[in-house]
Amino acid sequence: MAGMEYRQLGRSGLKVPALSFGTGTFGGGTEFFKAWGASDVAEATRLVDICLDAGVNLFDTADIYSDGLSETILGKAIAGRRDKVLISTKATFRMGPGPNDLGSSRHHLIQACEASLRRLGTDYIDIYHLHGFDALTPVEEVLSTLNNLVVSGKVRYIACSNFSGWHLMKSLAVSDRYGWARYVAHQVYYSLISREYEWELMPLGKDQGVGALIWSPLGWGRLTGKLRRGKALPEGSRLHKTSEQGPPIEDEHLYRTVDALDEVAKECGKSVPQVALNWLLQRPTVASVIIGARNEEQLRQNLAAAGWNLSAGQIGKLDAATETARTYPYWHQRNAFVERNPAAAPPAAWRG
Repeated sequence: MAGMEYRQLGRSGLKVPALSFGTGTFGGGTEFFKAWGASDVAEATRLVDICLDAGVNLFDTADIYSDGLSETILGKAIAGRRDKVLISTKATFRMGPGPNDLGSSRHHLIQACEASLRRLGTDYIDIYHLHGFDALTPVEEVLSTLNNLVVSGKVRYIACSNFSGWHLMKSLAVSDRYGWARYVAHQVYYSLISREYEWELMPLGKDQGVGALIWSPLGWGRLTGKLRRGKALPEGSRLHKTSEQGPPIEDEHLYRTVDALDEVAKECGKSVPQVALNWLLQRPTVASVIIGARNEEQLRQNLAAAGWNLSAGQIGKLDAATETARTYPYWHQRNAFVERNPAAAPPAAWRG
């Protein structure tokens, strides 16, 4: 494959690889994550080796992945080469039975950050995410805490994940008001079968300089090319155990998307997952697409999604096949301002 492309992360000075590696498959410490994968230290180290050889130096994890086991295994897999990698991890979700063992309070974030540092075997985290929005804790408390973590050197950059548009914009405004560290990235769910990110969060990211890190770019495992009309779910699919926790997708929308992917994949001699990943790499605001892999073969296949580009015609074909009806107020805004902003009209609604 061609040399890895490195992209600016939002409005920060940090460069990240166009593809990064998600370590939800490390550990398999719970039934949910066991369905994703269960790489031990030896296999994880081998996968990290392959990533670094390909120029992929950003590794994404979270404290809740296998109850901390993913962070522990990642820390051992990168031991002795911390200076060669970027680590992204997350906090906010429940990590214990107590009333303060979840959320984004000052109490929990400091506790969670210290615990992640210990498990990872490092004294700093490159990108520290809030895994979700805590509606109980004042935004000022959250961001002052994150800013203190940056000032202390324990965190280099802050980011969020799974925020609504107003969650993110309010947070950025508070950071700007007090001169605190700003979210430079938003880790979001975005794929060919789920394009809601384009409706509000993508325009916000463009306007405010917040880069997108894409999680589950294959639509919760649905765009592997193995799910097709009239065929049973493959025996080894993690969807047997995880489909109910994932995004709801209508069967016909999925099959229509896979049909278009099949057509484009044949045109360019690539696999269905490679085409789906490459489509994401060409979307505005996307800084890095987080790929996962249960084993070396899957990883090498996913890495081959970079280093080439779909044609404009192929992108247009995929755009048209995956366009869905927008909910309010997005359909109204698009209809009302097409004359003012022709680029808001489909199928170029994502362009700016």
